[in-house]
Amino acid sequence: MIYAINYDLKKPGRDYSGLYDAIKSCGAWWHYLGSTWLVDTNRSSAAIWELLKSHVDQNDSMLIIGVTSDYNGWLSQEAWDWINTRIKKAA
Repeated sequence: MIYAINYDLKKPGRDYSGLYDAIKSCGAWWHYLGSTWLVDTNRSSAAIWELLKSHVDQNDSMLIIGVTSDYNGWLSQEAWDWINTRIKKAA
């Protein structure tokens, strides 16, 4: 399943490298937009949150949501290829 991990990190100057490493550990990942990652993983959204929550502050915001086959936008062809390959694999 592909999940979009979206966040708003509000503490200036905080080192969020632990968060980024934790996201990368979920599975195959793609990061092209500043505050959005896509991960292809067997974990549930709840399991992803459990992995990530210790890396964010209480004033930060995060949304972890499954990506369905209903998507659209303006991205590079490389990004669409990454998404399309994994959506087809999951079907």
